[in-house]
Amino acid sequence: MKTSIPIPKAKTTQGRHDLNTTSPIADALNNGNDIDVGRRIREVRMGNGYSIRALASLSKLNVNTLSLIENGHTSPSVSTLQLIAQTLQVPLSVFFESDHGNKKVVYQREGKRPHATFTHGTMEDLGAGMIRFGAEPLIVTLKPKAYSGKTPIVHTGREFVYCLEGHITYHVDDQTYQLSPGDSLLFEAYLPHHWHNEDENASRLLLVLCPMDERDQPSERHFGR
Repeated sequence: MKTSIPIPKAKTTQGRHDLNTTSPIADALNNGNDIDVGRRIREVRMGNGYSIRALASLSKLNVNTLSLIENGHTSPSVSTLQLIAQTLQVPLSVFFESDHGNKKVVYQREGKRPHATFTHGTMEDLGAGMIRFGAEPLIVTLKPKAYSGKTPIVHTGREFVYCLEGHITYHVDDQTYQLSPGDSLLFEAYLPHHWHNEDENASRLLLVLCPMDERDQPSERHFGR
């Protein structure tokens, strides 16, 4: 069952230590809207009618870990957030949207869009406030040496990647693509793929996920494998 509850705006400094605070990327992010991910998880969980023990059992996560996350005492990794989103059957982005609605036009100022910081970087939601059918646009900042994991990612539709800063390696169906600023990649997302930031510095990319099935939730498959 998918949640339809409104998600109020919330702010926190949680997770900010995960980025290099001296980098231009971090400076830009620090001027934006931090999101209380733990609070969002609790709101979505309760909106779906799950107790914290039920969510822990279904997601195979420790109930004490979930409690710490929901109360803001620890930051979840993206792999943990992925498991929670899959269990609750919601897009990963719902946990860091400041407005969850059905806008017809979404306009965002630089440094003012909602974002969340996780153990391997930051995701900024470019479509916050619009129910998305067919596209999920994100700006992803990856910490040095961050990678999606050894298990290939597969989902429906297509995937578009545009490198904004740094150097990112994408492996798609046994082919390797090195992306530098200005380089882009578009591919059928049923092809097994994974990514890696091989830089010693943070890298930044525009990622647009375009699933054929809105229930596929490809962003969950991407972060924290």
